[in-house]
Amino acid sequence: MRLFERLDELYAIGGGPGANRPHPSAAEDEAHRLAAGWLEEAGLAVEVDRHGNLFGLSVSSPDVWTGSHLDSVPQGGRFDGALGVVAAIEVVERVGAGSVVVFRGEEVGCIGSRALVAGGGPLARSYLELHVEQGPVLATAEAPLGVVTGIVGYARGELVLHGRAGHAGTTPMVGREDALVAAAAEIERVRDAALAVAGAVATVGQVEVEPGGSNVIPALVRLSLDVRAPDADRLDALVAAIGFEPAYRVEPVRFAGTASEAVREAIAGKGLTVVDLPSGAGHDAGILAAAGVDAAMLFVRSLNDGVSHSPDELSSHEDVALAVDVLADALARATTR
Repeated sequence: MRLFERLDELYAIGGGPGANRPHPSAAEDEAHRLAAGWLEEAGLAVEVDRHGNLFGLSVSSPDVWTGSHLDSVPQGGRFDGALGVVAAIEVVERVGAGSVVVFRGEEVGCIGSRALVAGGGPLARSYLELHVEQGPVLATAEAPLGVVTGIVGYARGELVLHGRAGHAGTTPMVGREDALVAAAAEIERVRDAALAVAGAVATVGQVEVEPGGSNVIPALVRLSLDVRAPDADRLDALVAAIGFEPAYRVEPVRFAGTASEAVREAIAGKGLTVVDLPSGAGHDAGILAAAGVDAAMLFVRSLNDGVSHSPDELSSHEDVALAVDVLADALARATTR
């Protein structure tokens, strides 16, 4: 199938192991040039905006977009972003309507789509994005496809624990003020706070210890915090339970317009149960939705326990082919509304 051959071509750019097309890089540029050639082959008018986003514009319903991104994390997966791009080209050519968009820098904060919506230029009427789930929910439900209900909100900040430095050999265990021991208890408390809020997650991904000597009792520890929840109320509850002041916060986004209805109808038209799930990761679709675009996302089942951002990322050819068929049907529905 041409789609899988194109995925292989993209995967080879930058060398292995895994996908290596970080933003900004020559590899990302090469991937965009390759995609631009495919857009031309599909008979679309190729344009690049001032932010580097790539467009393949059709004559029929050019304001209905579908696409994704081509940048990757280092040693990333074969499908992340790239599937949404090659599928978009496939379905726009098949349907004969709609336009393809390939965003820059999704993996580093959706900078291409953010620049686009901030620039004041024309946006899509509707936007459809196909993406691998990057998690195990659909596999657990034995469902090949899912409709994304929205992008979770998240808040980032830190917790700081204070102690008292001392000699590791001469300071008795009783009476020590070890900031790292206190931090260990805080990490468990963060985990428990997330478990108490349905659908929420919380992660301590970085630990900074001062003074940092192997023979010095830690006097200060900084813990990074990344907390996420499906809606603002639950995000507020999680932040309050942990007790920190976010340095950065992004509000949740809902997908509930006619584009999502088109995806649901397309799935049901295949005789499949419509499975709803939120996205715990950010996507360009969320940026467009927050700017008022009628956006929707279709997830395809991830295998290998849902691993992503890894060479082990996997979705079956059968699930991908089904997802492309559903995307084509949803695009056809969206262009007539």
